[in-house]
Amino acid sequence: MNKELKIAIGSDHAGFNYKQELLQWLPQSVVKDFGTYSTESTDYPDFAHPVALAVESGEFDFGILVCGSANGVAITANKHQGVRAAICWLPELASLARQHNNANIVCIPERFISLEDAKQIVELFLSTEFEGGRHANRVAKMSC
Repeated sequence: MNKELKIAIGSDHAGFNYKQELLQWLPQSVVKDFGTYSTESTDYPDFAHPVALAVESGEFDFGILVCGSANGVAITANKHQGVRAAICWLPELASLARQHNNANIVCIPERFISLEDAKQIVELFLSTEFEGGRHANRVAKMSC
């Protein structure tokens, strides 16, 4: 994993435990935690929007969002221009999201995968390069 990347991370209450584990596992000097900070019930857009804005602005290279299903955070993040948030529940999906879609935010469904799978997904997501080529034309057509 490239330790020079700047990574924004956030979760709602349903993704808090994996977010905390990922924070301990990722290089601390390059990660900013946008919350939530407990398992108390929260609204996922309150954390997905700041992570997406951090990536959209270019301040951060990648984002990681965690919630119960990953659907809510992905839908919210994808409202931002230039954000390509991908729900990944298998490591292969993380690689393909980067290779083919140039995804810049990975969305993890805590209720449906193991912590070890979540770590592998994040590692592959952060270390896989966009292939460009025929995929670049497709990615260019995504924004409205």
